[in-house]
Amino acid sequence: MAKKNRSAPAKGLRGSKAGLALSLGSSALAVIRASKQVRRARSRHDKLSTADAVAGMLPLITSAALILRQLRGRNREKTPETA
Repeated sequence: MAKKNRSAPAKGLRGSKAGLALSLGSSALAVIRASKQVRRARSRHDKLSTADAVAGMLPLITSAALILRQLRGRNREKTPETA
């Protein structure tokens, strides 16, 4: 049984620039929604709800950062190096 190469680039829409841009957009929208939730929790002065909302934002921010890193890596691969 052959092992899958996990470090290989993703195939399909998710591996393309357009797919990564769509993923980045959806992550950005999710961060905006979560930040609104944080603001609502802070206005109620409920520390537990605020902490929960902030904790919910962390994976969203991380996924957006990972997508940005993939997009930057693609740009560096395509541009020729100048000496």
